[in-house]
Amino acid sequence: MTNASQHLDTASAEKLLLRYLAIDGVTGQEEQIANAIRDDLMALGVHAASIRFDGVAAKIPLPTQTGNLIVDLPGTKPGPRLLFSTHLDTVPLCAGAKPRVEGDRIVGDGTTALGGDNRTGCAMLVALVETLMKHNLPHPPMTLLFTVREESGLHGARELDPADLNGAVMCFNVDGRLASELIVGAVGQENWEVAITGKASHAGVAPDKGISATLVAALGLAETKAAGWFGKIVKPDGHGTSNVGIFGGRDGAAAGDATNVVTDYAWLRGEARSPKEEFTTAITTGIRTAFEKARTQVTDTEGDMAGMEFTSVKAYPPFNLGEDTAVVRHAVKAVEAIGLKPVFIFSNGGLDANWLDKHGIPTVTIGAGQYEIHTIKEYVHLPEYAQGCRLAVELATM
Repeated sequence: MTNASQHLDTASAEKLLLRYLAIDGVTGQEEQIANAIRDDLMALGVHAASIRFDGVAAKIPLPTQTGNLIVDLPGTKPGPRLLFSTHLDTVPLCAGAKPRVEGDRIVGDGTTALGGDNRTGCAMLVALVETLMKHNLPHPPMTLLFTVREESGLHGARELDPADLNGAVMCFNVDGRLASELIVGAVGQENWEVAITGKASHAGVAPDKGISATLVAALGLAETKAAGWFGKIVKPDGHGTSNVGIFGGRDGAAAGDATNVVTDYAWLRGEARSPKEEFTTAITTGIRTAFEKARTQVTDTEGDMAGMEFTSVKAYPPFNLGEDTAVVRHAVKAVEAIGLKPVFIFSNGGLDANWLDKHGIPTVTIGAGQYEIHTIKEYVHLPEYAQGCRLAVELATM
C-alpha cells in the first residue's frame, strides 16, 4: 500500500456512508441526496462554482427531480483529466432504510433494502475528495459525476452531454462489490414489446368466431423457445439471453376479464441481451418472427387473424475494454498498489459505464463492499468499503 492511500480516514469515510444510507433517494427522487453531497463537498472546501447540475432531467422521459451532479476539481499536478462516477439513486425497496453498524457490517432493519447500491459510491467519492484536500495529495484535474435514474434505465448517463465532463480521458465508476474486481465490459440490451389484438366472442357459444390474443401470445412464446431464442441463447453467430417479463392486458390489467369471453387483447414486454450489439438485434428479430408465425396459426371462421404490433428499442450498448487499454492498466496498477490481485469481470447487466464508454470515455467499474443488493438482506462490508476508498485514492494520485 502506498503512502497516498494510507492517508484515508476510515472512521470519517464510514460516517459519511452511514449519513448517506439514511437519506432517501429512490430512482427519480435524488434531489435530497444530491444536495447532501453538494453541502458536504462545500464544507470540505470545494468552491460552489465548481459544483453544478446538468439538464438531463428535462430529457429523461420519466419524472426526475434533478439533473446529474457534476463537480470539477482543479489539478495540483499536470496530467489528463480523470473522471470518477457513481449513481445517486437507489431502488424503491430502499425507501425508509434505517442503517446501523453490526460488527464489520452496516445492515438495515430487515424491512427494506439498505441502499449500499449506490450510497457506497457516493460516500466513497466524497471520502476521496476529503483525503485529497486534507492531505494536499498531488492529483491531476478531476471531475466527479453523480448520475440520476441509473436504476430505472441508466437515464442519467444515457442523456449526459459528454462536453459537460471537460475532456476526461478515462473513468472509474463505483458500482460493485470487491475492490479487486474490475468490470471491464458488459452486455448490451434491447427491450421489446408486442401488442396482440384479437376478437372477442362467447367462449361457450361461439369460440370459433373469436380470435384469442392469449393463444397467439402463448404460441408466440412457445415458438420463441422452439426456435432457440428464449432464455440462454447459443447460436453459431453469437450468444446472449432473452426473457419475457410482463404478460398482461391494457393499462396494467389482466389479459382478458372473464373465462367465458375469448380474449381480445394481450400485451407482452421482454428483453434481449448480448455482448455483441448485432446479436442483441438478432435475438429481437428472432422473437418477432416467432410471434408473426404464431399469428398465422390462430384464425376465426372467416379466416381472419389477430392484429399485432411488435416494437423494440435499444436500452444500452455493449462494451468490452481490452486489458492493454490505458484505463485498465491504470486500474490494475492501483489495485496492486493496495496489495490486491486484480480480477477482470464481464457483466451480464448494464452499468452507467455502458453509456460512458459510448460517450467516448473508457470506463472501468470498481467495487466498494456492496452485498445482497436490491434485497432486504442487503449489507455493506466495511473492510471492503474501506478497500474501495483506498483504491480511489490510488487511482486519483498515481
